[in-house]
Amino acid sequence: MSNPALRNNPALNGKTLTAEELNRIYNQPAANVQRPGIDPEQPPAPPASATPMTYENTIHKTGFLLLTVIAFGVVGWLMPVLMIPGLIAGLVLGLINAFKREPNVALIVLYGVAQGLFLGGISGLLEGMYPGIVSQAVIGTVSVFVVTLLLFRSGKVRTSPKMTKIVLIAMAGYLVFSLINVGLMWTGVSQDAWGLRTGVEIFGIPLGILLGILAVFLAAYSLVMDFEFVKTGVERGADKKYAWSAAFGLTVTLIWLYVEILRILAILRGD
Repeated sequence: MSNPALRNNPALNGKTLTAEELNRIYNQPAANVQRPGIDPEQPPAPPASATPMTYENTIHKTGFLLLTVIAFGVVGWLMPVLMIPGLIAGLVLGLINAFKREPNVALIVLYGVAQGLFLGGISGLLEGMYPGIVSQAVIGTVSVFVVTLLLFRSGKVRTSPKMTKIVLIAMAGYLVFSLINVGLMWTGVSQDAWGLRTGVEIFGIPLGILLGILAVFLAAYSLVMDFEFVKTGVERGADKKYAWSAAFGLTVTLIWLYVEILRILAILRGD
């Protein structure tokens, strides 16, 4: 999901910066830096003394964070009792990291650890029930990511202010539904395996399938927003520390995408 770690980050969101923000991002007095956003045709060059954010270091940090998720996913797979603690810790750390304007590497890595424990636990559980489902979900996640990246690089897919507002509203509505659904399941109001997702059908199709397809689209659009944030940070010559913010944002979206695809497959095979 497109998260505030990127959307509210002055180094990545494409908005005009204040003198204080310039000083923090470029690590030098703002008076010596041209204000980004004044002339979009001539983006400002980063200071010679700064180590700028690049596509390469963003990729490296994203890869490291994903490997952390996978490594602790193995632990969660072998010790499913850690799934719920991992889920709770992941949610708390995700919120903390999402609203921090300055990236904290330790907290970002701990987020990857917690999410790995959760994903490993739920993946192992569903794999035991539906053999092969994890590999299918991984292939689906990678496929969506690669297709979205290729379309973005070709210039055929970009965000727009109007569409972004619609997507953010849809995300908020989906989050509210998910919280209500979890509450109904935990209180025993809904006895179905996935709550309202399988307890309600539209034209014979489980609600969870329709919502899952919508969620995959929202996650794909979030990836496009993430790519644009990364592009903005690199073109502005933001400090390399913001590559961690970009890595966190991409990891959050990929985890969301994987969980949604995994759930769609589980609902389909659960029949």
